[in-house]
Amino acid sequence: MRGICFNPKTPSFSIAHNSNSSSSSTPHRLSFSDSINENVNNINNNDENSFSIESVEALIQKWNPDTSAYAKVTSLFYEDKTEAMQYIKCVNKLHKLMHSLLIQNPSSEKLILSQNLVQIAMKRLKKEFYQILSMNRAHLDPESISVKSSRTSVCSSISDFDDDCATAEDEIRAAGDSISEVERLSSIAMADLKVIADCMVSCGYKKECVSVYNMIRKSIIDEAVFKLGVEKVSSTRVNKMDWEVIELKIQSWMEAVKISVRTLFNGERILCDHVFGAFESSKESCFAEISRDGAVLLFRFPELVAKAKKSPPEKIFRVLDMYSVICKLLPEIETIFSSDSSYVVRSQVNASLQRIVECVQTMLSEFESTIQKDSSKSPVNSGGVHSLTIQAMNYLSILADYNNVLSDMFSREEFLQKKRSPLPDSYLYSPESVDTSAPPALTEHIAWLILVLLCKLDVKAKHCKDVSLSYLFLANNLRYIVTRIRRSNLQFILGEDWLMKHEEKVKRFVTNYVRFAWGEVISSLPENPSPEISPAEVIMVFEDFNFKFEKAYRKQNAFVVADREMRDEIKGSIAKNIVGRYRELYNMQVVTVESVREMTEYVAFTPEDVENYLSNLFFIGRSSSDVSTTSSSSVTSSPHQRKN
Repeated sequence: MRGICFNPKTPSFSIAHNSNSSSSSTPHRLSFSDSINENVNNINNNDENSFSIESVEALIQKWNPDTSAYAKVTSLFYEDKTEAMQYIKCVNKLHKLMHSLLIQNPSSEKLILSQNLVQIAMKRLKKEFYQILSMNRAHLDPESISVKSSRTSVCSSISDFDDDCATAEDEIRAAGDSISEVERLSSIAMADLKVIADCMVSCGYKKECVSVYNMIRKSIIDEAVFKLGVEKVSSTRVNKMDWEVIELKIQSWMEAVKISVRTLFNGERILCDHVFGAFESSKESCFAEISRDGAVLLFRFPELVAKAKKSPPEKIFRVLDMYSVICKLLPEIETIFSSDSSYVVRSQVNASLQRIVECVQTMLSEFESTIQKDSSKSPVNSGGVHSLTIQAMNYLSILADYNNVLSDMFSREEFLQKKRSPLPDSYLYSPESVDTSAPPALTEHIAWLILVLLCKLDVKAKHCKDVSLSYLFLANNLRYIVTRIRRSNLQFILGEDWLMKHEEKVKRFVTNYVRFAWGEVISSLPENPSPEISPAEVIMVFEDFNFKFEKAYRKQNAFVVADREMRDEIKGSIAKNIVGRYRELYNMQVVTVESVREMTEYVAFTPEDVENYLSNLFFIGRSSSDVSTTSSSSVTSSPHQRKN
């Protein structure tokens, strides 16, 4: 932060020399006569009668840049800190004397002289104030300032400068090596600024002091915000930007806002509180004036992005990122910009949050509309997972990664007021079985979006040419949805009850698929074959089974089941209903005819053949046409064809 934002434009005064300066270090101190020294020493005496205007006049005129070439090019606070503190003490005493003289004799010559001396002193102090601020840009950077644990002054009332209050340098020296050199110089500069500000404001020169402070510190804040990559842009310009450019600016902004709040504005707040700590209204108005433009510019950016007309689907994740950053920084923002003077900044932060909420609402509505308008059909013909399901669940799974942000957002009044068609009571959960920590509004909204997806899949299932395929299509897609939910943060939003109910729906879809796809094959086999069945009836049973099994296999092997576990479950269910009964019939016939050779005329499959064909179902590694062709040729090649 120090290197990016606060490189000094001019060399700083070497404040480190202050502690070693003495009256013998420079020739001009010899001109400070013994009589004047004696009078100056009386300044520390609380007896107003011992206060000498003549001694004060000598000291003030010594540092009058209008009458002294030396004073014009030399800094009082740099040259001799002890004399600088005496100067401040003189001015404070002189100001108190003015009030006494005003009451006693408003036309007193001493009053006129005192007024003139105060004016000269204020001009000098204004110059010193400006020099300390401008020459110590690098030492007064927010990074050095913000390391202070609290907004406390180095010395709580230096303006009163009592004997029991150590000088700033004494306090810094006592800290020893515990702070860095930059922090040491920062603290010295801050103490000097406070002394001058206390004196000028107490003497009625608040406007002059504040104007200098605001001018220099505001330029520093504005320059820092610009160097952090935050520039003034209009809504029109943002709308013309490509999304890739906006996304890069969002990434830059998220870094900039963290640095700005935690270092830039926090450090400036500490500095302002320290310098004007004795004057509440000055402190707050100064900080508000210095930070307002930079802070509003910084916090307005999310609002501009949220209002931008270009809205690719991934925009919602970027605005949620910005919302998350602001919410994390919000306690610090509210503390730093807590005064009424900074209301415009807090108002801008709230406006950006509000606009982001509205943007998320809009984009969720657009997502819902996209699902409803989808007209793609592939791969319904193979019963696999639809591309719409994959895309929608990708979107919702990433959205669920913002669970905490969405929970906060859906707790806002704007979302609570948004109305939509109510969910069926049996769809979401019963009141007594709520098992999610997410806000009800968020749970209901995500459940609603999935319901919209499922309804769209139901519509697509109706376009399937075969009833069994429609059930397999629904089972595949719902299984995919449930699996994605269990493997993402969606499970914490929807809850276990929702998942269990929809897993039961998957099982029902699978049961219906087996019934419609293999029901005729299953029904072609007697449940309890017995030797009493006539040879003609047995032959008819085998021929009927051969025909129906070949037909079903040829059709079903063109379908796919993407989920391995569900694929094994379906094949196991089919085998359980077919293989055992077929094996029993086959073995009974072998015993009856006593020769397998005689059975080849009407038996196309051994039980092992049936098992192998069923285990080869839904071979997802090949295309539907390849699987269909291969399996069809295998099934339809009768024993006669194999003998030839």
